This record gives sequence, structure tokens and C-alpha cells, in this order.
Amino acid sequence: MPKFDWDALGGIARLAGQAIMQIYATDFTVEHKEDDSPITQADRAANQVIVESLTALHPDIPILSEESKQAAYAQRKAWKRFWLVDPMDGTKEFVARNGEFTVNIALVEGRRPVFGVVYLPVKDVLYAGGAAFGSQRRQGGAAPVALRAARPGPGEPLVVVKSRSHPDAHLNAWLTRYPARREVTAGSSLKFCLVAEGTAHCYPRFNPTWEWDTAAGHALIEGAGGEFTAMGGGEFLYNKEELINGGFEARGWKD
Repeated sequence: MPKFDWDALGGIARLAGQAIMQIYATDFTVEHKEDDSPITQADRAANQVIVESLTALHPDIPILSEESKQAAYAQRKAWKRFWLVDPMDGTKEFVARNGEFTVNIALVEGRRPVFGVVYLPVKDVLYAGGAAFGSQRRQGGAAPVALRAARPGPGEPLVVVKSRSHPDAHLNAWLTRYPARREVTAGSSLKFCLVAEGTAHCYPRFNPTWEWDTAAGHALIEGAGGEFTAMGGGEFLYNKEELINGGFEARGWKD
């Protein structure tokens, strides 16, 4: 693993967040991609900040970003490590102006995310971590706080976090297995953060996501002592030929 500075990587995420917030304060326009998902100038501005900054920090590590032209699999499959980036996760939340959008940056090695940062610009909260590092949360300039994911205690309901903008009939069926539960709704990678900090116990997902949606949160949860697997068990791997993900379970404990 290359040597890198948590603060430097967090600083890049914060710079991207500042670019996002400058546009958030304006009457921005919304465009749509070929798949009809929204994109704004904030997505593009954050991407430019991140790509330029990561390239300056580690010019030898390639970058795979949602908002850049993606390298072909014939090239990607030879990568030993790469940055996996979602410059602004939760564009629908940005457009709805509910504040639940994040900047996601992950370092992937051997098809697994080893470190990630998730930044919530509206609240200036930075989450960072990985399995070999532990995970932490930092609010503004305050000292970092170590994160510890959790499972329900005896007699406690299972707290399940689910997507604000992507309803899921399969999830509703899954939830019936846990009659003693409490449901929490959140947007973007904030859902992973809630699991990593123990506010929620699990985040099951059946609807499709992309690799850049999950990598940073995946690393964060593992750093907090939780587990991230494919739905039903098995490794959840990255740098696939097709970058779309299958279902997954992010839990605050290890089975």
C-alpha cells in the first residue's frame, strides 16, 4: 500500500465539498445522463478538484471516477491499486436540497477497498477508515472520534437504514424477518456512515448500485469492526468487468 496521509485525503474531500457548496448556494441547473440519472455542475466541479488533487498526490495511481471517462476493462484488469471516486454521491438529494449528499474517495487494492473517506459537506463531517486502520469521524476542526459499529443488544430492536430515494420491494420482504426493528431513512453514503458509527445496525441493499457508490463506505464499515458482504454471504469485490454491483449486506458485526 502506498504511504498516504489521512489528512491529505480528507483535505481533498473537503475541497471537493467546498466546490459543491458554492454551487449548492446558486440556482443551479439539472441535466440528465443517458441512463436518466441527474447530473449538475457540482458533480463536475467536485470531480475536477478530486482528479487533479489525487493526481498531484499520487501520480502513479490510476483513478476510476463516475464523472470521468472510464478506462476499458482490458486496461483496468491489470491495475494493482486504484482510486475509486464518486465526486458527489446523492445527486438526487442535492437537487432536493435535503443536505444528504457526500463525497466518496476509496483506495482499492486486490479488488477490495482498503481505505475510504466519506465527507458530508453540509455538516462538515468527515468519515475515514479501513480494515487495517480503524475508522474515525471528525466534525469541522474538532479532534477525531473513533468509530465502532454495533449489533443490537439483548432486547433491542434491529435498526435498519434504507435508501431515501430508491424504494425496494425486495427489501420490504427481507425486513419481515425482523419484526422487532426500527427503520431509518437516509440518502447517499450517509447510510454506511450510520452503520459505521453504530447509529444503525445494518444496511441491506437489493437495488443496483455502482462500485463508486459503495467502496468508501465499505472500507469505513470494515474499519469500524463491521462486515460488508454480497447478499447472502460471500466477498463483495471491485474492478469487475461490469461496474454495476449486485446486492449487499453492510452490518455492524461479523458473523
